[in-house]
Amino acid sequence: MYCRSTIFYIVPDFLACYPASSHYLKNTPTQLAFFERNIVDSHYYTRTRASTMSTTEAQDPVKSETNKDESVIRSRKERPTGSTHFGDADWDEERPDEIGDATWGEVAKACCVHDAKEWGKIFVGACAALFFLYFFLVSLELMGSAAKVLGGCKAGGLMSDDTNPVAGLVIGELATALIQSSSTTTSIIVSLVGAEAISVNTGIYLVMGANIGTSVTNTIVSMGQMADGAQLERAFAGATVHDIFNLLSVAILFPLEVISHYLYHLTNAMLPDSVGDGEKWEGPIKKIVSPFAGRVLKANKDVIKDIATGKVDSCDAYYPALCLDGIEDYKHCASKCDKDAGEEVGVDCGRVGLITCDKTSGECPGFFQNGASLHDDYISGGVCLVLSLFLLFVCLMALVNVLQRGLAGMSTRIIYKATNVNGLIAMAIGTGITILVQSSSITTSVLTPFVGLGVIQLEQMLPLTLGANIGTTITGLLAAMVSDNVDALQVALCHLFFNISGIVIWYPIPIMRRVPLRGARALGRATRRSRLVPPIYIIVVFFVIPLLLLGLSS
Repeated sequence: MYCRSTIFYIVPDFLACYPASSHYLKNTPTQLAFFERNIVDSHYYTRTRASTMSTTEAQDPVKSETNKDESVIRSRKERPTGSTHFGDADWDEERPDEIGDATWGEVAKACCVHDAKEWGKIFVGACAALFFLYFFLVSLELMGSAAKVLGGCKAGGLMSDDTNPVAGLVIGELATALIQSSSTTTSIIVSLVGAEAISVNTGIYLVMGANIGTSVTNTIVSMGQMADGAQLERAFAGATVHDIFNLLSVAILFPLEVISHYLYHLTNAMLPDSVGDGEKWEGPIKKIVSPFAGRVLKANKDVIKDIATGKVDSCDAYYPALCLDGIEDYKHCASKCDKDAGEEVGVDCGRVGLITCDKTSGECPGFFQNGASLHDDYISGGVCLVLSLFLLFVCLMALVNVLQRGLAGMSTRIIYKATNVNGLIAMAIGTGITILVQSSSITTSVLTPFVGLGVIQLEQMLPLTLGANIGTTITGLLAAMVSDNVDALQVALCHLFFNISGIVIWYPIPIMRRVPLRGARALGRATRRSRLVPPIYIIVVFFVIPLLLLGLSS
C-alpha cells in the first residue's frame, strides 16, 4: 500500500508513514515484499480483533463509559461513536433522526444483565416509581372529584337542553374541561339521549366537544416540568399533540356532520332492534385508586345527571345535606328514598349534595359534613383541588427524578429501540391502558412526563394518544349497554366512529401526520420564550375561545 513518495502501513495501535527515500526503505524488491507482508498481516489482525470484540466494545455501549483518566464521559462529542446517553450535557441537541439503531439483544442486555448491586438499585427504584405513580394517579382521581364538585352544577345545566350544533360542540368541551373527565361527560350524554332529554344529533355534537375538553388534564400535568426548560418543551409538545389532533379532527368532521349527518346515518344503519340491560364495569386501576381518593372526597355524579335531565332545577334542591340520627355513613346519609313506597327525606332516608358517601365501604369521605350547605361543599371542593394539584406536582417531580436516576447513562439507541414500536401496536397499547384505567386523561397524563424526559418520542406519543381516544369510547358504550334505549347506543357508536374517522384522516398518510406533530413542536418551542405559555394556552383554548363561540352562537 504505497504511493509515489510514501508508503503507509497499518499496525494494531498506530498508523505509520515512511518516506520512500528514507533509510528505512531503499525500494528494493526484498524490502517492498517485507512491508507488503506487514500490511496484509496488520489488516488481518485488525479485522480479527474487531470481530472478537464484544458488542459494547465494538459499538456504542448501553451505559456511559469512562475515558482513559477514569472520568465519566458526559457528552457525545467525547465518544468515538458520537452517540448520546441519557443525562449527557448535550442530551437535548440530538435529533430523533440522528439516533442510531440498536439490536434487541442490546436492549435485553441493558434490561436484564446486571450484578447483585445493580439489581438492588433497580428494585428500590421500581418500588419508588410505583409508589409515586400510585399517588400521582390518586391526585388525578382527587382532582377529578374536586372538579366535579366545583363544576358539576354548571356542567349539568349546560347539557340540559337541545342546542344548535356550535353551542352543542362548545358545551361538550366546557363541561368536560370543568369536570376533568370525558368519560363522565360521555356517559352523562349517553344517559341524556337514553332518557330522551336531548336528541341524537345534539348528543353527537356534545361528544365531539368532549373529545376536545379531555386533553386539558395532561396539559396541566405538563406544567409540572417547568423547572427544566427542555423537559417543559417536550412535555408540552407531548400534551398538546392530543389537543391539536382533536381540534383538527373537529375542524373537518364537525362541518361534515352538520352538512351530511354522515355519523348519524352510519351508526343508524348499525343499530340493533333493542339493547339488553347490562352491568356497569369498573376497571382494575379504578378499584385500586378510588378507595384511597374516596376517603378524602367523593363526588356525587347523580347531581350532574339530575340537573341535565331536568329532574331538579338547581343544586339547591340537594341542600342542606342530611344524615338520619346524625350518623355519617352511606346508609344514613346517601341511601335513596323509595317515593313509590311513600318514604320521605329526613324520616326514612338521608340527603347528600355534591359530596356523597361510598356505597361499597359504607363510609363518608373526610370532607363530607352533615348539614353542609352548597357553599360549604364548594369550599371543600376548592380545598381538595388545591391539595390534589400540590400532590400531583410533588409526585410528578419525584417520579421524574426516580426515572432520571434509573435511566442515567443509558444510550439513546437502547431507549429509542425499546419505545419505538409500530404505530398500530402503539394505538393498541394506548387503547388497552385506557380501557383498564377508564380514562384517556389518566393515560395521557401518565405518558406526558415520559415525553418530557425524552424516553418517549413525540412520534410515539401521537399513536398512543389516538389509542387513548379509542379506549375512552368504551365507557360510553358500557353506559349505553346499561340503558335499554338504542338511541343511547347510537351516540356511543358515533363517539367511536368520530375518533376512528379522525385517525383515518390524520395518521396513515405521512404528510398529514406531520401536521399535528409540527403544530405540537411549535407550541413546545414557544415555552422557550416564556414559561407562561402553558397556563395562557389552557385559559384561552379551553375557556376563553369556547365562551366567545357560545356567546356568538346564542
